[in-house]
Amino acid sequence: MVYVLGGWQSDYAKNWDRHGMELADAFSEVVQNGLESAQLDPADIEVGHVGNFVSDLFAGQGMLGGFFGLIDPAFNGLPTSRHEAACASGSVALLAATAEIEAGRYGLACVVGIEMMRNVSGAIAAQHLGAAAWAGHEYLDATYAWPRAFSDLSEEYDRRYGLSYAHLMEISRNNFANGKRNQNAQTRNYQFAPEAFTPSDEHNPVIEGRTRKMDCGQVSDGSAVVFLASADRAAEYARKRGIPLDAIPRITGWGHRSAPISYAAKIRASESERYVFPQVQRAASEARARAGLSDVTQIDAFEVHDCFAMTEYMAIDHLGITSPGEAWKAVESGSIAIGGANPINPSGGLIGMGHPVGATGVRMVLDGYKQVTGTAGDYQVEGAQRLQTLNIGGSTTTTVSFIVEKMAA
Repeated sequence: MVYVLGGWQSDYAKNWDRHGMELADAFSEVVQNGLESAQLDPADIEVGHVGNFVSDLFAGQGMLGGFFGLIDPAFNGLPTSRHEAACASGSVALLAATAEIEAGRYGLACVVGIEMMRNVSGAIAAQHLGAAAWAGHEYLDATYAWPRAFSDLSEEYDRRYGLSYAHLMEISRNNFANGKRNQNAQTRNYQFAPEAFTPSDEHNPVIEGRTRKMDCGQVSDGSAVVFLASADRAAEYARKRGIPLDAIPRITGWGHRSAPISYAAKIRASESERYVFPQVQRAASEARARAGLSDVTQIDAFEVHDCFAMTEYMAIDHLGITSPGEAWKAVESGSIAIGGANPINPSGGLIGMGHPVGATGVRMVLDGYKQVTGTAGDYQVEGAQRLQTLNIGGSTTTTVSFIVEKMAA
């Protein structure tokens, strides 16, 4: 059993380069604020894990585990490692930390997700992020690889099931609205004309193929940290604070699947399958199974990967909220909104909150902690006891899902 003791995230609206911050400054900020928020000392931490995709390209910096040693003398000698799985980098860092705790190697882990992405032009950022595709083999005619990839997914859904752009824009509208509730969201002060959520070339221009501006998640600088503990360390933590152990959230289930890096290979493999991306569906259902859950209705809220509106549309049916190709039913019914039966991305998600790539998986689990402890503030889902994450790297090349829950009072 792995417990979540708390954490912290940065303000995703902040441009680190414009504030004179280097990656090491942002790393120190998130760890120090996280320790303070969770009421932990550096000496309490036994191991450090870092989720990051492309700091080597954006910041010319590797070896991010070495930043721990710059923060506090107690971290000198701390075993650390960095993990990469594109947009799922933070989640694979969490998987590594949970595995070590479950194996009994360590009792308390610090897991940092971090990415600096706004210090270069949009064109260069797109080139760097394209490293998660099959280099030299796909999207060679696209200016922006990932808008093109998920435009292709829109085409595939339209071919298999039919697809209305209005449903994609309702997803974006919902996530931007949720982002306005979140004090750390990159878009919390954005304002949009009503025409922005339509196929208007003036107010919602095409980026690639069927993908328009308002379909897209944000390019962000950002960080998040969570502290994970064994049952023994969590019990010690609870005693010191005079709280019951059951008050501390737990990660009760996980799912992790990979698929060929090629988008076309994935589509060919699923041609006769029920789901467009069978490995996404497997990761999500296996996370619930490991948590002892039999049905998606046992989940109170979701934080899912919406790098594009189409990604969330796909996630809705792959999570099992609807049958394949019928995500539009959840959109039209309003069930994905805060207050609905299946609230998705109450934080704002990648579209409303922001998407510092390596931080996203860690931030999702942190939002799970907030939701089930009733500390999510204005974006709290009333009565939430159990949240599921769905974090995707590349064109669903890596998918990771966690169940975060707290025992009912």
